[in-house]
Amino acid sequence: MTVLVVGGGLSGLSTAMFMALHGAPPLLIERHPTTSVHPKARGQFPHVMEALRVAGVDEQVTAASPPDGEFRIIRAVSLNGPVLQEIMTESPDFSALSQAPWANVSQERMEPILVDRARELGADLRFNTELVSFEQHENGITARLRNLATGEEEETEVDYLVAADGHRSPIREKLGIELIGRGVLGEGTGTLFEADLGHRQVLCYLLNSDLPGGAGVLVSTDVPGRYAVGVSSTDSPKDWVQIIRTATGIPDLEPKVLDLPHGRSQTTHGVAERFSEGRIHLVGDAARLMPPTGAFGGNTAIMDGFHLAWKLAMVTRGEAGPGLLASHDPERRPYSKIIADQQLLLFSQRGRPDLADDPALPKPVQPVSALFFGCRQLGGAIIADPGDPGDLWEDPAQPTGRPGVRAPYVKLRNGSTTDLLGRGFVLLTGYHAYRDIIAKIEVHVLDEPEFFRAYGISPEGATLVRPDFVIAWRSRGFAPEELEKAWRAVLDWQA
Repeated sequence: MTVLVVGGGLSGLSTAMFMALHGAPPLLIERHPTTSVHPKARGQFPHVMEALRVAGVDEQVTAASPPDGEFRIIRAVSLNGPVLQEIMTESPDFSALSQAPWANVSQERMEPILVDRARELGADLRFNTELVSFEQHENGITARLRNLATGEEEETEVDYLVAADGHRSPIREKLGIELIGRGVLGEGTGTLFEADLGHRQVLCYLLNSDLPGGAGVLVSTDVPGRYAVGVSSTDSPKDWVQIIRTATGIPDLEPKVLDLPHGRSQTTHGVAERFSEGRIHLVGDAARLMPPTGAFGGNTAIMDGFHLAWKLAMVTRGEAGPGLLASHDPERRPYSKIIADQQLLLFSQRGRPDLADDPALPKPVQPVSALFFGCRQLGGAIIADPGDPGDLWEDPAQPTGRPGVRAPYVKLRNGSTTDLLGRGFVLLTGYHAYRDIIAKIEVHVLDEPEFFRAYGISPEGATLVRPDFVIAWRSRGFAPEELEKAWRAVLDWQA
């Protein structure tokens, strides 16, 4: 059985890498000749670094981050002031919830890391290749591919298709899947430039009537002395040098405008009305669009791959039934709506004061750590506790260990619970009798009292954790028959 991933951005490459990690390397095609030449999304949160650690690339990502130093997010008239608002000068402290660090790598540097690891694990990645057409039928998908360098076309049969083909997503459009949300919030254009600005690490939201459209953004990149600037205008600016001088607040600056295609963009808010259509599954910008405020977009794209890849791998290897993939939509779509709404809120606060008083804006999720460590996955791939109310949130600082929530981080004498997760299904318990029940489940017997408290079980109980760190099932006491039933139900598997 095979999987075709269409799109070589963060979500597509992550899906390919994690699928290959789980022993089911897919075919990935990307119409561009290379990975991104623009910085685009930036920053990796600790929960993402945990996933990248499972894939064996976390140290590369840390090494690729810019040198340590203060990273500021501000609203200002120009980079040199006046500053209207200090938004953030340091990352939130999630150390009680994760041992992983923050990283600050741009998409431009992240994508090659994912490419190299995916290929090392056996994935077939083809750049300069586009999807010409596809037809879904009862037994699979017929896809026609074109090599853009040679013009040659080939037809291939695959079992599943992952639509990672970006914000315009021809696949989503052909399937007739609409985006539900506020739609286009603004348009703009931008470029890259080099200048000596003191090697500052900064993201500056600009409100300045002298800029085209009256607003813009200036952000540092991974390369010292290189910056990206964008303005809220649909017209192609004639004088980037003057725009850069206005944005930096340095009237005599002599920047070098880089000879790259100037990026045009839309700021859009919307979530696909469904994430799956038969054998086709949406990830990344094909599944959701949101303003680029908060760094949630790139992080969520990577986690799309982390959450979907193990399901595709187990189904294509014949270790799970196709119903397992039906959990992709109910697990990722509600979370995507929350994430998109939170970025809309940040967008209104940072760059669109005209939206800030809109009573329909969502309220901020508190604590913010819940966005990454406390949101439950409530699809068909969990067995909820009897009487579970089905709420989507919990405060990760007060973990319950309920099915659907991310497995709580607990320090152990040798490492942590997180160190035990990610490569397959894991059973965490205090009872040795669980060891021989299901051969394909890795069992770890623990005896730390804090583990039992955080996971809500007794020493005779057990917790089944999926490869994506999500708790699939638990029992407070010894329940071997219930474990076997839960295992089959979660995987939609009939022996």
